[in-house]
Amino acid sequence: MMSGDKVKEYEKIKQVYNENPNGADLLFLCRSCYGGVVRFRKADGYMSTPCGIHAPISPREFSERVSIWHTRTLGTEFLQMSYEDAMTKTKTGDLVYCDPPYSHTQTILYGAQEFRLEKLFEVIAECKRRGVYVALSIDGTKKSGKVDCDLPIPKDLFEREVFVDCGRSMLKRFQMDGLTLEQEHVSDRLLLTY
Repeated sequence: MMSGDKVKEYEKIKQVYNENPNGADLLFLCRSCYGGVVRFRKADGYMSTPCGIHAPISPREFSERVSIWHTRTLGTEFLQMSYEDAMTKTKTGDLVYCDPPYSHTQTILYGAQEFRLEKLFEVIAECKRRGVYVALSIDGTKKSGKVDCDLPIPKDLFEREVFVDCGRSMLKRFQMDGLTLEQEHVSDRLLLTY
């Protein structure tokens, strides 16, 4: 269990990781960083995310979660590749779930990425033509439903649209610590090609 000042201990582990990247430290940093979103500098790969404001997960609870996921992922093969390459490998009847950066709510987190939503729509259209089912979660509404997040969704690409109640904004919860968030209710949009 981590003892001492949370931020100082976090920064020590981050420094060790940046000097010698390793899985154990990265796992800790992912669970402890601000908002659970790890950022790396493009120039040199330096992990720059500060310590989160939340209390770290207890070692016991973390161990339980690792055991559950170990069992659930037995026999699973994990591959690192672009979403375009992964979706090209799909076959008729496969299901693909896409969770790209949200343009209305995650720009601050993913603004430096070279992701283009229009390109994803092109790849989804190709999957649909091949009989691959695609589910896409993306911006829906924010500000307690008063703001509809307008997106360039191609007509006839998706057969259904469902709004999923997400409760209060996670990002606003971190930014507005101690303030009420009644006006920060969000719903995500789930788009289905089937």
